[in-house]
Amino acid sequence: MKKSSIAVTLFGAALLFSSGAFAGETNKSTLHLDTAVSVEGKKIDAGTYKVEWIGTGSDVQVTLHKGKDTVATFPAHVTEQPNANNGNAYGSAAQADGTRALTAIYVGGKHTVLELTPSESTQQSGTQGSK
Repeated sequence: MKKSSIAVTLFGAALLFSSGAFAGETNKSTLHLDTAVSVEGKKIDAGTYKVEWIGTGSDVQVTLHKGKDTVATFPAHVTEQPNANNGNAYGSAAQADGTRALTAIYVGGKHTVLELTPSESTQQSGTQGSK
């Protein structure tokens, strides 16, 4: 009798802890922006931000936080590079109005890149900022 109740308890605990996998995985990183960039038309000032992305598969929802405040939320496409990123970094591209648009977030120590869908006003020139 004792063995069966222990087995049921362990099975229940396993289900409880695995339920997070069904809801989508949350990943976190930090990002330091050297210059102001825009995301979906919203200006993001230079500074350090907490980055979270939620989702399964290649399409995720990314949220930038500054302290306790949510600064921006946007969709992104997750890709994997052959080599791990040396540090947290980002990519940006010049827009027609002279501002820069965030195009990618490179997660330090991982192969992960969060690629943003470029807007119509984004030009082809891009740069990569570092940690």
